[in-house]
Amino acid sequence: MGDDGPNADKDVLNKQQALWENMLFLKPDMFGVLPSNAAQKAASFLSEEGLSTVLELGAGQGRDTIFLAGEGFKVSALDYCKSAMGTIEKKATAQGLSAFVDTICHDVRNPLPFKEDSFDACYSHMLLCMALATNQLELLMQEIRRVLKPGGIHIYTVRNTDDPHYQKGINRGDDMFEVSGFIVHFFSEEKVKSLAKGYDVVAIDRFEEGELPRKLFGVTLRKKK
Repeated sequence: MGDDGPNADKDVLNKQQALWENMLFLKPDMFGVLPSNAAQKAASFLSEEGLSTVLELGAGQGRDTIFLAGEGFKVSALDYCKSAMGTIEKKATAQGLSAFVDTICHDVRNPLPFKEDSFDACYSHMLLCMALATNQLELLMQEIRRVLKPGGIHIYTVRNTDDPHYQKGINRGDDMFEVSGFIVHFFSEEKVKSLAKGYDVVAIDRFEEGELPRKLFGVTLRKKK
């Protein structure tokens, strides 16, 4: 554990974009081609709710994007890596899903490029636990709320403070730690609840994924009307 102090270093956080851009360009299927369990569970819930338009944040190389589109959802996939957006477009075309997928290259640290009440739902898998400081997360949560329709659903997953990597590697402040070059923001249940202003908490589930294994929260929120 490092001694970088309690405050997040903006320069260090900003360098993460170039790191991800390079990794996603070099490894077109870095996270595999099968959808995450989180996406499968989200699709089931959103179908039960009768929802159809989904904003996916941090879409990466599109394994969940393509799955959601294949399930009949109209997906607006957003990521700050241009190479990732190109990969998603190619996959959508190859599978005949271009009509169900829009791609937008955008950094979520900036206001979302959509009007109010644009989407039935927002979905992200481990986007919020990337190199985003708490104040940036607070702004993003309210931006998501803004673009959701009244009663809209926000489903996201994040690594939590029970994760084996928590407090390992270099301390980047604000419960963020850098391991093997990648910075992760780890969430406590209290943080999840504190970020949910303007939402009703539907569920906070615990699950595991991948090697170690990673310990995550699966959070389901509903925008207050």
